[in-house]
Amino acid sequence: MQFKHFVSAALASAMVLGTSSRVQADGGDFIAGAVIGGLLGAASQQQKKKTTTTSYRPRLPSTQEGKEIQASLNYFGFNAGTVDGQLGQKTRNAVSSYQAYLGYPVTGKLTPFEQELLISSYTRAQAGGAQTAQLAAANPEGTRGLLKQYRAEMASGGATMAGGAVTAVPGTTVVVNPAVPQGQTTVMAAAPAATAPATTGSMPAFAAAQPDTGAMPNFMGNGATVSLASHCNKVSLLTNTNGGFVTEASMTDPNLVLNEQFCLARTYAISTGEDMIAKVQGFTADQIASQCQGFAPTMSAQVAALSIKPRDQVLTDTSAFVLNSGMSPAQLASTAKICLSVGYRTDDMDVALASSLVLVAVGERAYGELLGHHLSQGVGVTRRPDLAQDWYADSLSAIDAGMPAVFAPGQPERQGLLRKASMSLNGAVIPEPAPVVPASTSALPSFSVSE
Repeated sequence: MQFKHFVSAALASAMVLGTSSRVQADGGDFIAGAVIGGLLGAASQQQKKKTTTTSYRPRLPSTQEGKEIQASLNYFGFNAGTVDGQLGQKTRNAVSSYQAYLGYPVTGKLTPFEQELLISSYTRAQAGGAQTAQLAAANPEGTRGLLKQYRAEMASGGATMAGGAVTAVPGTTVVVNPAVPQGQTTVMAAAPAATAPATTGSMPAFAAAQPDTGAMPNFMGNGATVSLASHCNKVSLLTNTNGGFVTEASMTDPNLVLNEQFCLARTYAISTGEDMIAKVQGFTADQIASQCQGFAPTMSAQVAALSIKPRDQVLTDTSAFVLNSGMSPAQLASTAKICLSVGYRTDDMDVALASSLVLVAVGERAYGELLGHHLSQGVGVTRRPDLAQDWYADSLSAIDAGMPAVFAPGQPERQGLLRKASMSLNGAVIPEPAPVVPASTSALPSFSVSE
């Protein structure tokens, strides 16, 4: 009988310990899930299964696209290893080296523009044969230097990369458009509409369709063809060509400044969200991205209102959504920062805009800068520089009042640069510093005469 009680007690103890361990594990997963799933209504019913089976990491799939990427990286001296089409860690390291060499954000993942530049350059170099070898021999950086040469020619209209087709090969005479004076660079906007050539140092605005005054405008459709990722690659190219970012003292083109700072803020937003995603337990990056994509439709009305309503009215509508979400401001802020990163990384402007709105609505006013950028450039919304002014002004005022900067926090001079550039959107006259007037220029001269 004593043995029976002993066994019963041991079993009860084991059950308590097992339950405690499981509660702790489930609690951690619940907290992580609440951040993403609370707002989106997903992942709340995840099943918890404990098994002792041994799992093996599946072999990475081999693709033809992967082989092209690896072959191109190897050709230009970025060691991607064996060309097997499996984009593993070695390939990602090679991609990071490629991005660092060309001055792009180092992520280990190719953007569509970076991939197209890489593969098209490889195809072009292969087609050039002996002429390519001559160009590489004459280039101080060898074969790798051809990437920068091809990229510069692409920016000036010398080569076409769309669809992988190249209209110029090494040794071919490129006919420059006679309408473009020598020394100028033509940068094509990301939208399909034709744009005028821009001189080096200036940034063409996004080609956004303007609504017909006699018809009902379609606000959500105007920005649908704009790829912010592709555009930011072009901005990066122009920034590198100009020798770095424009400063407040050197600013001559406010639109270029706003584009540079827009893309810089986008990079910071992606990085912040990716750091947060890495700490979320129980969800893969793809699962999080899928849930964030389901977030945008729930705020389609608020996003559409950005194009037609002043800032305060848009925030009133957004605040109503926030109050009905059932989440605390801290949870909403975490969710929105993660989804903002996903939106920019996947080039989904609806997700990025919805996330930015939520952040401002819960008190993260510094993120209003992003909405100012979207409206000033017509990315995902109708181009409305007039409405952009209030978003810029409020975010700048918030930081002036002590709110921490969220984009390039180590650059306090960025505040003055953004203020000066955003004030120029509607043709406002920027006050210049008062000239220094020599003292007593109109006073009578005084001489000391010795007697």
